[in-house]
Amino acid sequence: MKVEISRLHYITQDVFGFTHAQLAEFACKGGTDWVQLRVKNKPYEEWLKIAQETKLVCLKYRAKLVINDNVQLAKEISADGVHLGKEDMHPKEARKILGNGFIIGGSTNNTENVRRQMADGCDYIGLGPFRNTTTKEKLNPILGLDGIIKIAEQFGNKIPIIAIGGIKLDDVASLMQTGIHGVAVSSGINLAEDKSAAAGKFVDALISIKKLPLVPLYKGETKQPSTSSI
Repeated sequence: MKVEISRLHYITQDVFGFTHAQLAEFACKGGTDWVQLRVKNKPYEEWLKIAQETKLVCLKYRAKLVINDNVQLAKEISADGVHLGKEDMHPKEARKILGNGFIIGGSTNNTENVRRQMADGCDYIGLGPFRNTTTKEKLNPILGLDGIIKIAEQFGNKIPIIAIGGIKLDDVASLMQTGIHGVAVSSGINLAEDKSAAAGKFVDALISIKKLPLVPLYKGETKQPSTSSI
């Protein structure tokens, strides 16, 4: 299946005073067309209700909905896909359950796991953490820009790589110069005073970079940007 992977992956989180659906709507109003629903430490029925509410928002704005960690839930609500961490279900097993119509993403922070997830049929890779982040427990070793460059040089033209982990607006330009496909953002949008405006700034930054004729890499090479959506 040919999958269109957005350049901005917005990720929900628990924010006092807001539901996940409300946060997703703020992001979608700002131009986000990819929502990853990340719900932690909730019973399945509550998670299901949150997912159904968030799906309605995504349908309203024609955004893709990707469920973090939970293959069963993704199938039950007919989400667009699922994002799997290293302790979650194996991508091949998820593919058997979901079929070829679902997007499957995987998290990694080293070259060995990128190769493995490509072989296992992941449609994109979440690579990180770029820097320290408070939104994720059991954090892997920090990659930093040098770590992102190293992996992007090897795999950036083979599978869409989405950098993740404490990414700020000012990081977008330098990260995109490495040859990755896009960035994932959570707190940079969710904790902003004007969440829609914050999402819009990330979208605008990625659009402006996407319009450049060539994206320089770090070994005298050049790479034509993908034509996929923001």
